Amino acid sequence: MMATRRGRCSYCGAQLMVPLEAQTIRCTVCQAVTRVQSSYDHPLSQTLDSINNRASRLKAGLVNMVSPTMTGGYAGAGTYGYGGHNNYVQQPPPRPALMPLPRAQGRKRAVLCGVSYFGKSYKVKGSINDVNCMKYFLVERLGFPIESVLMLTENEPNPSMIPTKENIRRALRWLVQGCQPGDSLLFHFSGHGSRQKDYNNDEVDGFDETLCPVDFETEGMIIDDEINRTIVNPLPPGVTLHAIIDSCYSATVLDLPFVCKMNREGYYMWEDQTSSSFKGTRGGLAVCFSACEDDQISADTTAFAGNTSTGALTFSFLQAMQNEPVVTYGRLLNSMRQAIRRAKAGGLRLSGPIASILNKTLFNTELSQEPQLSSSEQFDIYSKQFVL
Repeated sequence: MMATRRGRCSYCGAQLMVPLEAQTIRCTVCQAVTRVQSSYDHPLSQTLDSINNRASRLKAGLVNMVSPTMTGGYAGAGTYGYGGHNNYVQQPPPRPALMPLPRAQGRKRAVLCGVSYFGKSYKVKGSINDVNCMKYFLVERLGFPIESVLMLTENEPNPSMIPTKENIRRALRWLVQGCQPGDSLLFHFSGHGSRQKDYNNDEVDGFDETLCPVDFETEGMIIDDEINRTIVNPLPPGVTLHAIIDSCYSATVLDLPFVCKMNREGYYMWEDQTSSSFKGTRGGLAVCFSACEDDQISADTTAFAGNTSTGALTFSFLQAMQNEPVVTYGRLLNSMRQAIRRAKAGGLRLSGPIASILNKTLFNTELSQEPQLSSSEQFDIYSKQFVL
């Protein structure tokens, strides 16, 4: 029996069984070809082959190198999918055309991304719950038009709404497209975050913060510089963007110039992290609530909602807003922090699967979680009202 591992189609999200040595796989549902990385090479993979299987593949490979196939070519890695293994490398068909996003309109607009990483050892259980709850809150409580809320999860039937790197990029561009004074924009992300070395010297701590789309293993992560250029820099006067980022290492994931430093008693000061690169807006306001410091991991937990997994930041945010609909930024930040502290005292377990795989020494990972606030401009957090 051929050894396999689980995978997901990057276009329709269907679950696939991937042979261990496969480089590409054809989806049995939409027939799209997804590039995958061999389980023997990828650092996040937990699957190891036995010495005998490796020897067998080596032997077969040596035979194939000197034996032309019936088609006149030579045996290669092949393409896997419906119909089995072919002994020649197929040219992958064009990617299925993505459906156009709805026309960006309305005074209130939101992009909600919940990435679960189905079939992976680092899967997240609560991310889809997070965005479902956030969508309900925005539409039913705050009056966001349902057609102005894009939700990207691996459960979506529309390939354009699977949270791949390219789809998230498209959604972020859609979010700020044609925004006008008086518009309120929201970006919510629930999933894995990470860090990587900063190569353009615009980070105080020497690291760029990142978000991990569902296909980050093959397509890479989305770094804070790109997020800032896409949804922060274009904001014109009178437009307000809020981001709620429920992921690890996320304090400065929007690269905003000012970071609110607050102690446990609620006293705060704004820390200016302005760099040589332009990180501000064209006159609008961008504010980010993030799950934790840049050297902390965040919790995906059942501590708040019984047997239902949720992100600690998302749950504490929605709970605070429901308990106190009219609230200042400072009051909201303190409420979220206190809720997480109470949950930790009651046995909240901070889970960070990616953190256990990545280099903790390099990232100086701290096993604690304190929600953070950053902004494109400084303001009095205890007098300015939070409004979506």
